[in-house]
Amino acid sequence: MKPKVLVARATFPDILERLEAHFELDRNMDDVPLTPEQLRLCIADKTGAMLMGGERIDGALIEHAPHLRAVSNCAAGYNNFDLAAITRAGIIATNTPDISNESVADLAWGLLISAARRIPESDVHVRSGTWKGFAYNLFLGVDLHHSTLGIMGMGRIGQAIARRAAGFRMKVIYHNRTRLDADIEEACNASYVPRDELLHEADHVVLTLPYSVEAHHTIGAAELAAMKPTATLVNVARGGIVDDAALANALRQGKLAGAGLDVFENEPALHPSLFDAPNLVMSPHIGSATTAARRALANLAVDNLLAALDVGHDAGRPPNILNPEVLQKSRRA
Repeated sequence: MKPKVLVARATFPDILERLEAHFELDRNMDDVPLTPEQLRLCIADKTGAMLMGGERIDGALIEHAPHLRAVSNCAAGYNNFDLAAITRAGIIATNTPDISNESVADLAWGLLISAARRIPESDVHVRSGTWKGFAYNLFLGVDLHHSTLGIMGMGRIGQAIARRAAGFRMKVIYHNRTRLDADIEEACNASYVPRDELLHEADHVVLTLPYSVEAHHTIGAAELAAMKPTATLVNVARGGIVDDAALANALRQGKLAGAGLDVFENEPALHPSLFDAPNLVMSPHIGSATTAARRALANLAVDNLLAALDVGHDAGRPPNILNPEVLQKSRRA
């Protein structure tokens, strides 16, 4: 009998075919996120699960999943995993890092340019028939060329964003928990600065840091007040890193020139103040939403799951295991 695996969200048909060759699948093809209760019921008899990063796997759920041996996130982030609880239970956890770095960096620049040059507002103005011709102050924005770009969180996505700044002849400064090696700084043409200096000096701030309890509301009212009123802010990291209500208030009061968000607190239930905030560009968490990136993410998630569950030619150590110490323990029955 094939092991039972949950596929928590819809994915490409050929990805399902890869899984079906080895597993009995329980597929959520309606693509409506499972509630915690639905997830608990669906995973109760499963050996493995392929998740999209929004499904919470913690100790309480694991108690109801006695056969679970592997959870595979089809995402780089894994803040939906209680990794300590998963590891204590002897369950392998995997993710799909680095696949979508360049695609997310592209989107960050799209949001940055759109917010700085007020492109969405201009588009609505033209489509509505309101445009009557030239005016010296029509949708005045802020320049990107020869400005200062500040990146908070200088991992691989941050570095990809920094490399693109060369075309705009921007000065790049960054803040990170750990300063980068000199050769990486040189390749990115970026200089390390303290966080407060970055907020004061940057004309454009882009957030790419990972979410953690410590990172919650890294950008709040005080940090927004420290930024230039002509600055823009872009968040392609995780919801909760920005205090969305404080951001909407800063935009409404003219304390910030513009902002672009691809991630939100409590998404998709956005804070209502965002909907009428001026000079705000929003996209629905589509940082990795290119065909090539999404297919690569899904295929790597399958690779991880096949290896974790010792099936097919991929049996063995998963390519992207988050808790390798589990491999030294006896597997759950």
